Amino acid sequence: MSVRNTTSTWGAIARLLHWVIAALLVVQFTLAWSADELPEDSPQQLALIAWHVSFGLTLLALAVARIAWRLANPTPQPPAGAARWERIVAHVTQGLLYLLLLAIPLSGWVMASGHGDALAWFGVTVPPLVAKGAAVGRPAHEAHEVLAYLLLVLVGLHVLAALKHHFVAGNDVLRRMRPW
Repeated sequence: MSVRNTTSTWGAIARLLHWVIAALLVVQFTLAWSADELPEDSPQQLALIAWHVSFGLTLLALAVARIAWRLANPTPQPPAGAARWERIVAHVTQGLLYLLLLAIPLSGWVMASGHGDALAWFGVTVPPLVAKGAAVGRPAHEAHEVLAYLLLVLVGLHVLAALKHHFVAGNDVLRRMRPW
């Protein structure tokens, strides 16, 4: 497998970033939902939120790396016989996925900053994006949650489309992104 993308397949770096981001998204949703079940501001909840923040900032960095890598490499061509509408939907969905991978962690960062919460990336202090008490804390919190659920829906559609390509259309879309 080539490190770089080609017009027929994704390279090792793109695949690695894709699957690490996918795994971290599972972790993020698990942490967020688990933290919501715990008593407010309990040590256990705060610990889960700290992990959520650290992984969220990691996801932000990985999303930037993934977008930069994609811009610097060729993109595999759509499968032969793909309808125009399928290519458009795939392009729009991928663009929205990238946008959400940036917007969700940034909205979380703004939310925490506006609430005056100290932010750390695995113990390393991270500067706030807005001043404590800024009126954006609550709207950023709402945006963070709504965008996360939108991401969940889009990821579900992404997975279903990959399975459709593999099992119904019988093309190589899923195979060319597999991790091995």
